[in-house]
Amino acid sequence: MKIDIDRVETVTPQTLIGDMVLFHPETAELLFSIGMHCLGCPSSGVETVSEAAEVHGIDADELVSKLNAIIKK
Repeated sequence: MKIDIDRVETVTPQTLIGDMVLFHPETAELLFSIGMHCLGCPSSGVETVSEAAEVHGIDADELVSKLNAIIKK
């Protein structure tokens, strides 16, 4: 079975949480700080940044901006 993982260069609302954390583990600290503790659970492999933001009551565009600031450092 082949698993497709997309390299994350820039975070978008459609970026999968699991892919982002795999390539940019430094983003985990921000996600934990806003209550997203299930980074390694099965849903992180299919949940987008936008979906996670909605579930946690966070503005998706603001979250995307913060995540991109972290990975561009």
